[in-house]
Amino acid sequence: MKLCQQFIPKLKDHILGHLLDREYEGNTYGEFTDAERNTVLIAGEEIFHCKTLQVNYMTYDVRCNSDMIKPIIYLDVMVKSPEKGPHVQPYWYVCVIRIFHALVLSSHLGVKSKLCICMEFLWVRWFGVEPGRYHHGFHLAHLPKIGFVESSDEYTFTFLDPGQVIRGAYITPAFSEGQTLTLLPATKSVARVLRPDKKDDWVNFYMNM
Repeated sequence: MKLCQQFIPKLKDHILGHLLDREYEGNTYGEFTDAERNTVLIAGEEIFHCKTLQVNYMTYDVRCNSDMIKPIIYLDVMVKSPEKGPHVQPYWYVCVIRIFHALVLSSHLGVKSKLCICMEFLWVRWFGVEPGRYHHGFHLAHLPKIGFVESSDEYTFTFLDPGQVIRGAYITPAFSEGQTLTLLPATKSVARVLRPDKKDDWVNFYMNM
């Protein structure tokens, strides 16, 4: 399946972009050639799976708080949107599939340090804003509506720096919209974190504000 076939190339792109201090473009650091990817070394060719991620943030009343992201229970997070201009979405949302860390380094000429560092990264599935005539906001009494990006999109599944996460997101299925097989046509998938044996996804979700 494409989800797993692109795992290593996308992981190396993410690691190299981070080591080169590239600006994050929302869901990627950009593309690299196979030769550039081959400069990335993962110590022992091992990545380690973590069960939880703690995200610290400031509440609206200027107090310190934290969310404990645990994919089998609480798996959705929000990040700052890189979009510019009027009427753009201030935040993007992702579903965390897995939490990893590894010791990495690169021989790429653009990487300043040649020392091995411990790097944390999230394997995620992206949500997109519901297209069409749906509008949301307090003045309309409508919550933002989002849905999973179709698996055919190159950037549906990518890696995310935990430092990009603002806080956890509280997302509720739009039950009236039903479920669909078209977003991820697979009978079983690790991308359906809570129930890998499910054959479909909810068409839409509401983002609680």
